[in-house]
Amino acid sequence: MNARKANIVLNVEGVGDQETHTPRLQLIQTSQACSRSHSSSRSLSRQLSPQHDLELGVKIHTLVVKAGFDYDVFVKTSLVCLYAKCGFLEDAHKVFGDIPEKNVVSWTAIISGYIGVGKSREAIDMFRRLLETNLVPDSFTVVRVLSACTQLGDKNCGEWIHKWIMEMGMVRNVFVATSLVDMYAKCGNMEKARGVFDGMPEKDIVTWGAMNQGYALNGLPREAMDLFLQMHRENVKPDCYTVVGVLSACTRLGALDLGEWASELVDRNEFLCNPVVGTALIDLYAKCGSMAQAWEVFKGMKEKDRVVWNAIISGLAMNGYVKISFGLFGQVEKIGIKPDGNTFIALLCGCTHAGLVDEGRQYFNSMDRVFSLTPTVEHYGCMVDLLGRAGLLDEAHQMIRNMPMEANAIVWGALLGACRIHRDTQLAELVLKQLIDLEPWNSGNYVLLSNIYSTNLKWDEAAKIRLSMNEKGIQKPPGCSWIEVDGIVHEFLVGDKYHPLSEKIYAKLDELTKQMKVAGYIPTTDYALFDIEEEEKEHFLGCHSEKLAIAFGLISTPPTTVIRVVK
Repeated sequence: MNARKANIVLNVEGVGDQETHTPRLQLIQTSQACSRSHSSSRSLSRQLSPQHDLELGVKIHTLVVKAGFDYDVFVKTSLVCLYAKCGFLEDAHKVFGDIPEKNVVSWTAIISGYIGVGKSREAIDMFRRLLETNLVPDSFTVVRVLSACTQLGDKNCGEWIHKWIMEMGMVRNVFVATSLVDMYAKCGNMEKARGVFDGMPEKDIVTWGAMNQGYALNGLPREAMDLFLQMHRENVKPDCYTVVGVLSACTRLGALDLGEWASELVDRNEFLCNPVVGTALIDLYAKCGSMAQAWEVFKGMKEKDRVVWNAIISGLAMNGYVKISFGLFGQVEKIGIKPDGNTFIALLCGCTHAGLVDEGRQYFNSMDRVFSLTPTVEHYGCMVDLLGRAGLLDEAHQMIRNMPMEANAIVWGALLGACRIHRDTQLAELVLKQLIDLEPWNSGNYVLLSNIYSTNLKWDEAAKIRLSMNEKGIQKPPGCSWIEVDGIVHEFLVGDKYHPLSEKIYAKLDELTKQMKVAGYIPTTDYALFDIEEEEKEHFLGCHSEKLAIAFGLISTPPTTVIRVVK
């Protein structure tokens, strides 16, 4: 067989299932008769690259040596890929070390191998070594090493690579720049991500999606929504994953109309066939209180994986359909989908809202006994919340003391909420001291402890807490609420008077306050502020951001409109 014919065979024939191994190996063996041309070695490298079968790969490695390709950089690089993709980094590194003249592809292969097995730090170290060889990495290598920084959450390393990219003039490459946006976003630095984004002369849909999801993941839903609207104005057609980001933002804002509009920009089949996108739409409807629409989307889903089931179970539980969510959990078991920790968080939250203590205990205990799942700190937090709301404060406190891990601020916060409901100021004082130790930067904890002291007329202790806040430079951020009206999201702060309709909003609040007092409503002022008159407390309570948002909703919408306010 001549070299040309052998090349054709090696390109066309793949290495696949066990039944075809022998004849295909024979085809490779015919290549030994070929001349050791550059094109032949390239053909063999393409034969090897996608191969994940280690046993067969070792046989091919043996043939490579016998055929005299063991010093060919292309074939050796393919072997590096082979061993790396099979998880044998030590063997991959040995082959890599034997390559006499490594090229950029060889370095990229070993870097990708480390990333593939989760050794991102080693991948970055290899990139440093690559730069020391005076070889210039290509865009693919840079994208891979930036993904390693993202996996580690190492913003400092990412900034160092960013500086190198700028020096090399590579920042104009859309793939490299998009990877920088993604890295900064996932490391929590949205200012840097936006700087790279705004400086890009060319943006593709992946770039827009990375920026949009970055805002959504970093708790900046308004910015995510604004960016999506900008994208729409620039006639950039969104893909389904970009829509997932904006749906997440709309969910946070309670902006159902905007979310529905965004979802209509993508083919409906995308939602019904793609579990990721479908889950985002179910979540939007459920968290905006439109459970009937969430259920319709769920029923229409062509593929229902565990995440989809978790979304509908959680949605039903949070909207008060707890028994139905229990029934769906039974269906999940019957169809053979194993529940995970998120499934039980949804069930336990449902039990909490419905006050089903016994059922909550049963689900919590079944995690380990029936499903071999170890409860996490989040599950303990749900149980503390369930017990605390039911008035079982001592049991909830005991559960925290018996936890196999240290309780975090969420767990202690759940107990604090129960203390407020059941007016246990003594336990609340203990809990708040724990919270201040865990979150010394959180102004809310200081304010609550100060208010508890004031409730018990301990004015000196309350003053000390306020003084401590001032000395540490800790300030309580103003409360903020959002409401969507006619597709526009309006933001209100406590005591806000900047809205164009402020005069009408406060007039509506006064009207509502008078009507509620006539109906017998007495505001609870115990935890409002300390050492001021009751009338002044009532005034501050009446100016809460959510009350301003509700008043705006009442004067801006027809009487039958559902008002959704997100705090």
